[in-house]
Amino acid sequence: MYASTTQSPILLIGSAHVVDLDVPLRATLRDRVLDAIAVELDSERAETILSESQEPRSGPRDLPLFVRLWGQLQRRLGEDLGGGPAGGEMRTAASVSRERNLPLFLIDDPIRQTLARLIRSMSLKERVLLLVGGILGLVIPARVVEKQIDRYSESPAEYVEEIRRAYPGVARVLLDERNEHMADRLREIRSRGFGRVAAVVGDAHVAGLADALRRRGIPVETVSLGVLRGPVPSAGSTPG
Repeated sequence: MYASTTQSPILLIGSAHVVDLDVPLRATLRDRVLDAIAVELDSERAETILSESQEPRSGPRDLPLFVRLWGQLQRRLGEDLGGGPAGGEMRTAASVSRERNLPLFLIDDPIRQTLARLIRSMSLKERVLLLVGGILGLVIPARVVEKQIDRYSESPAEYVEEIRRAYPGVARVLLDERNEHMADRLREIRSRGFGRVAAVVGDAHVAGLADALRRRGIPVETVSLGVLRGPVPSAGSTPG
C-alpha cells in the first residue's frame, strides 16, 4: 500500500486505435483502485470519437490531404479488424469512467496545433512518404496491417526506432513533443489529488511517456499493447 494516492504509480496502458481492446481493457481496469482515467485525446478529437453517434465522419476539409487519408485508413481498418470505428479503446475508457463515476481527463495537445507543428517540421520526403502510405493503405488488405501490428507487439522499441529513422520530423512532433506535454498534464492532474490515474494512450507513446514521467519524479506502471492483447498465435497454431 502507498502512504498517499500521490505516491501511487500512474498506470500507462498501451493501445492501438484500430484494434478491438474492449474486453482486455475492461479487465485491466476492473479491479484497479482509481481516482481518475486519462485518455490521449484533445477536446476536438474527443467530441468526434466519444460522440454517442457511431456514424463515420469525413472530418474537416481544411486538414492536409495526407491527414484526411490517414483518417480514412484508420476508419477502414477499425471496421475490417473488428474494432468498429477507430478509437474504440478511448470509448471504452470513457465508458468505464462513467460507470465508475470517475473524472475523465483529456491529456493530448489540440489536434490543430499538433498538425501545424507537424507540417512545419516535416521534410518534403516525409510528406511524400506519408501521402503515398495513406493512398496504399486504403487498398492494402487488413490482414497485412494486422501482421504489422503483431510484429510491433513483439518488438515495439525496434519498430518505433524504424519510424524515427524514416520519419524523424514526424517522430519528434507526434511522439517526443506530445509525450512531454502529456507528462506535464498528468503531473498537473496528480498535483490536484488525483494520484491513482490510469492513462490510455497509443502504445508507441508508452515508453517515452513513462520516461518523461519518471524524470518528473512520478512513479509509473505500464501495460503494453502486447500484454493487453495477449500472446500472438504462432504460425500453424489453432485457437483453443
